[in-house]
Amino acid sequence: MRKIVQGPIRDKGKTKQRLLDAVGKILKTKGYSGLMVSKIAAVAGYDKKLIYEYFGSTDKLIDEYLKSKDYWNTADEETANVDMKVHGNELLKLALLSQYNDLRKNKELQKLILWQLSENRTEIKKLFEQKEKSREAFFLKSHQKSEEYRAIIAVLEAGIYHLSLCASTNGSHFCGIDTKSDDGRKKIEKAIINILDFAEEKL
Repeated sequence: MRKIVQGPIRDKGKTKQRLLDAVGKILKTKGYSGLMVSKIAAVAGYDKKLIYEYFGSTDKLIDEYLKSKDYWNTADEETANVDMKVHGNELLKLALLSQYNDLRKNKELQKLILWQLSENRTEIKKLFEQKEKSREAFFLKSHQKSEEYRAIIAVLEAGIYHLSLCASTNGSHFCGIDTKSDDGRKKIEKAIINILDFAEEKL
């Protein structure tokens, strides 16, 4: 593919998305160590100057990629015009169930979670801080603001991470449930719903 260095760019949005996608591809196959400016540009099929032109730096490109994968940030944006005091619990169900199914199927997201858990880097700390801000914005719109309720969400989200990563790496059975089967998946989804219904009723 011809590299674009100068001249008009027909589709800036498409070009930026290809650079962001390149970050995901490298993260999935090579890990964080592969996220070098020349490698990102090569995978995207563009000159590395475009990274600086559109994002300012490689770090800012990676930051934007991480923000795009922050599920809570996306959920908060999608609920901007929703009455969370009325529909908060139902939206939390949808958010956690979607997170479970997306993470279960998406190898790129699985690699991203493993990266968060195993690397001590400034970018990862920024991601955790941004994710926490997104969660907080989501909770503040809801009538459920108690620490007890938040603790339940924390346990559910941690469980979703663990089940998804275990199923993708070390085996599908957990507590006797085949988490890779449709029946097992439905049991996990039902458990998430039941726990949230319990929390809504009791807290």
